Amino acid sequence: MITIKTEEEIALMRESCRKLAILHKELEEYLKPGLSTKDIDSYGEALIEKLGGVPNFKNYQGYPAAICVSVNDEVVHGIPRADRIINDGDIVSLDCGLIYKGFHSDAARTHAVGDVSPKVKALIEATKQSFFDGIKMAKAGNHLYDISNAIAGSLEAGNYGIVKELTGHGIGRNLHEDPSIPNFRMRRRGPKLKAGMTLAIEPMVTLGDGSVEWLSDDWTVVTADGTWAAHYENTVLITEGEPEILTI
Repeated sequence: MITIKTEEEIALMRESCRKLAILHKELEEYLKPGLSTKDIDSYGEALIEKLGGVPNFKNYQGYPAAICVSVNDEVVHGIPRADRIINDGDIVSLDCGLIYKGFHSDAARTHAVGDVSPKVKALIEATKQSFFDGIKMAKAGNHLYDISNAIAGSLEAGNYGIVKELTGHGIGRNLHEDPSIPNFRMRRRGPKLKAGMTLAIEPMVTLGDGSVEWLSDDWTVVTADGTWAAHYENTVLITEGEPEILTI
């Protein structure tokens, strides 16, 4: 069931998401070559606590860290490690969230570290742009898969691979709530959007065909063909007018 948040619940989600936006900005400024992915996680977890939040990824279904740090061909859910060093020319996806007074926030960004190829820069920008093209349809009265189809349409011109095994989701008192939000074209329209819905919309895009595999740690998702991937996500509030992006 898709939950409709009250004004009081929305206010708490806004604050949770505001704190997460600060966290992402701080992580972007911190990120540099020579850091380990564990360094990034430790720094991020300390920031969450400083902001008055609780890391919602840590121990979620057994995930061992506060920040998912995914590098290059790792699409999502990379587990931070002390021996995984960030190098100039890498791209790093940071996916994280926090709980504030019982309400979750969730957002992801992919960053270029140092010099990357024009093709990789274009991937990162296309992934971000597909999110913004998708939320043009995130209005009360439209249907859920209008968002999915708009995201897919944004990416098709660049011949990018769209990950189909992973989707966006509802969010609120739980990190993952109904509905699932595909990033690929859907033949049906899906449920009607209503003001008060809160959605984590998150295109995951590759330079290959979009197929993925899980590593033996049962968390890290990588591209099956070894091509690089990007991820962009925000928590979004459906309103009677334009959608409100809560994590920017």
